[in-house]
Amino acid sequence: MKQTLSPDSRQELILYRLNRASETLEEAAYIARGNYYNAAVNRLYYACYYASSALMLSNHVESSTHAGIKTMLGLKFIKPGLIPMKYGRIYQQLFENRQSGDYEDFVYCDKEMYGELEPLAIDFVSYMKDYILKE
Repeated sequence: MKQTLSPDSRQELILYRLNRASETLEEAAYIARGNYYNAAVNRLYYACYYASSALMLSNHVESSTHAGIKTMLGLKFIKPGLIPMKYGRIYQQLFENRQSGDYEDFVYCDKEMYGELEPLAIDFVSYMKDYILKE
């Protein structure tokens, strides 16, 4: 049974998840400085996941899985044009990189890949924060 959140609790959780998204971007940068690019790309994905889960929560959209968040982002926000399509592509790319990096053998992220993905993740988190906080 899912717990119903009071409006204040919901807002606190949304802000917590947005803060967690920002912290996770910082974690990714820290890990990348140590040349652990698989882990750094994983953290980029999680930063976007936390921002997306805050978006879902702020709009009363239920989803409890990573694939569910990805699906709801597309169905409820990208497809109707509420959020630009590029953010759906960013999330999809990071989702796929995280899946392959975590579950497939001999998959390695490198400095170049991290360098391409980091600004996309930063943009994603920033956009979601602005979108949520303007609601």
